[in-house]
Amino acid sequence: MEKVFTLLRIMSKAAATRHMILEKAFALIYRKGYQATSLDDILATTAVTKGAFYYHFKSKDEMGLAMINEVLYPGMQRVMIEPLLHATDGVHDIVLMMTRLLYEVPDLEVKYGCPAVNLIDELAASKPEFKNALNKLFQEWKGALSTVLGTSREQGKLNPRVQPGLGAQFIIIGYSGARNLGKLQGSEAYQLFLSELQNYLKP
Repeated sequence: MEKVFTLLRIMSKAAATRHMILEKAFALIYRKGYQATSLDDILATTAVTKGAFYYHFKSKDEMGLAMINEVLYPGMQRVMIEPLLHATDGVHDIVLMMTRLLYEVPDLEVKYGCPAVNLIDELAASKPEFKNALNKLFQEWKGALSTVLGTSREQGKLNPRVQPGLGAQFIIIGYSGARNLGKLQGSEAYQLFLSELQNYLKP
């Protein structure tokens, strides 16, 4: 039994180290970019040896995919998708979700934009496996937005010109643009986007 507990402690420590590498690498890559962040940068930030890194990941790209799936995806899902699953007032709840996403997520800074959008800009064209992992998040977000818009349309609480599926895609495009423009213009780009989003959605 003692051997079992020892093995569990070792496994738990290994899992904690792996997750620490992913979280710290994510924070570093968010500020520097994926391509500009070297393995040496990641090792210095996490204070693990190269051998320890390769114990958990075969390569930087394997770590990058794990970072998307295990850090970025669940984090963004909590602020992008989960609030929509409990929406009761479609247009209001979409605008509220977007406002909180733009202004209230502690780890996201205006000058660095959105980590998911940044990775799409940087890697989608050159790394298909990264493109697929990132697309999963945005397709789920589009689905949640489309469902809320469809319900609002049925209730007569949506601009009748807005088609739920196309509207969801348009909202995501607007968010991506606002995040990128915010790097240049600051949060004023967010204010304009939110104002026009309400005008676009309300009946």
